[in-house]
Amino acid sequence: MFASKVVARQHFLSARKARPAEDLLPGARSLPAVLNARRIALYVSMGPEPQTGGLIDWLLASNHEVLLPILYADNDLGWGVAPGAADLVPGRLGMSEPRTDLGPVAISTAELIICPAVAVARDGVRLGRGGGSYDRALARVTPGTPIWAAVYDSEVVDSLPSDPHDQLVHSALTPSGLIPLT
Repeated sequence: MFASKVVARQHFLSARKARPAEDLLPGARSLPAVLNARRIALYVSMGPEPQTGGLIDWLLASNHEVLLPILYADNDLGWGVAPGAADLVPGRLGMSEPRTDLGPVAISTAELIICPAVAVARDGVRLGRGGGSYDRALARVTPGTPIWAAVYDSEVVDSLPSDPHDQLVHSALTPSGLIPLT
């Protein structure tokens, strides 16, 4: 379908610019994996990405612990516990981050991972922004932990180009719900 990751990324990012952003909370609020996880690794959305702010606020109000990424200079990710949104600090590349860094292995303590993606294929291939940050982070996830890619319904496709280092995801979380991947 797409000749390369670069072509696929350009296609999906262009399409996102033309659409209104939607909140992930409606699709996630009643899912058992969300309700039962004590610690969830998530991210603060930017621009036209599926919006995570409502989900983060709801999780915190529901006594879940939320880990948010901290982007290092080498593009690896550390993790910190989410405070209130007003307590986040500016990070690299416009990201909002927690003040305290628990280190890169903190993601292994999460019971559910919800990561950003530009698109995801039905076989679990996740297309990110191209820096490799999440592929490194997802390699540290405890085996058996559900990993979901946050995308819009139109960004779940039959196939995407992939590389050997790409980490697979188990499901796509969209504003309308969870789509299991094989």
